[in-house]
Amino acid sequence: MINQKLNQIRGCLIGGAAGDALGSPVEFYYESQIFEKYGKPGIQNYELNPKHVAEITDDTQMTLFTAKGLLMNSHDAESIWHCYQDWYITQTKEYADNLLQYAKDLNIPELFEGRSPGYTCTSAVKNGIPGTIRNPINDSKGCGGVMRIAPIGLYFHGKNKKSMQDIDLLGAQAAALTHGHELGYIPAAAQVHMIHTILEHPEKNLKSVVLDAITAMQGIFKGANYLREFVRIMKKAVWLAEEEIDDLTAIHVLGEGWVAEETLAIAVYCALRYPDHLEKALIASVNHNGDRDSTGAVTGNLLGAYLGYDAIPEKFKRNLELHDLILQLADSLNSVGD
Repeated sequence: MINQKLNQIRGCLIGGAAGDALGSPVEFYYESQIFEKYGKPGIQNYELNPKHVAEITDDTQMTLFTAKGLLMNSHDAESIWHCYQDWYITQTKEYADNLLQYAKDLNIPELFEGRSPGYTCTSAVKNGIPGTIRNPINDSKGCGGVMRIAPIGLYFHGKNKKSMQDIDLLGAQAAALTHGHELGYIPAAAQVHMIHTILEHPEKNLKSVVLDAITAMQGIFKGANYLREFVRIMKKAVWLAEEEIDDLTAIHVLGEGWVAEETLAIAVYCALRYPDHLEKALIASVNHNGDRDSTGAVTGNLLGAYLGYDAIPEKFKRNLELHDLILQLADSLNSVGD
């Protein structure tokens, strides 16, 4: 029997990978195509490749490199940036021994797979100059920042403490490495805030965690030009989760998830709608017209942390690509607080 904190850390990373892998096969389908192929309510089980593996995408790949950056040096985003440079190598070169300079234990054939990585991430890392909140390198608010950021919410616990504001800001800074718009990095900070709050305060219900994150962002990013827009869509997600409305209609109100604030809002809606049922939340999060692997990944990160690894259905653990490696990284994130 694993302890509660490790159960939550494992749940967060495996839940994210599960949502990612569930949404991956339908990422570029129209809703009509999803429902025509899978029926209502859409895809509900992994679609396995010829090797009987449920493939992850760049969302989970980059999440693993985020975790490695933290484990190298958690003081700032520099080590995370170095690990993203290693990730870029996996997307542009054929596998060979010792190609990676920083995340050396991620130098494995399975990660040298291009899984439709986002242009903003690849071009930013290729450029070689990391963005910051004060000196953005672009004006992108794509979801590539928020979908990879969960490990920052998991790392600082136990003996490895840091103030909540510092943790949130590190989440924003890590997203701003590649996404310079306020709505590219504020949602990342909010996602980190929620995951860390869940880890440190398991007694809190999920709605209070979400509301606390909204309030925290209003304090940290006071005066930001797009803060009001972020707060509005997050509160709308909370409200929709309590209304008598079908999931697809609610998600249409929130958007498609190609941009970070919509990705997080859809994830928050799905998690709050099904706070005790990860499977239903993941199914809702990937069966719509938007960036389904990313909305699935962020939903899985959030609710996986809340419910824990033991609550994830076996069908989402079985055949999941790199399941054991993800568990190893989760265990490493847990051990830093011991």
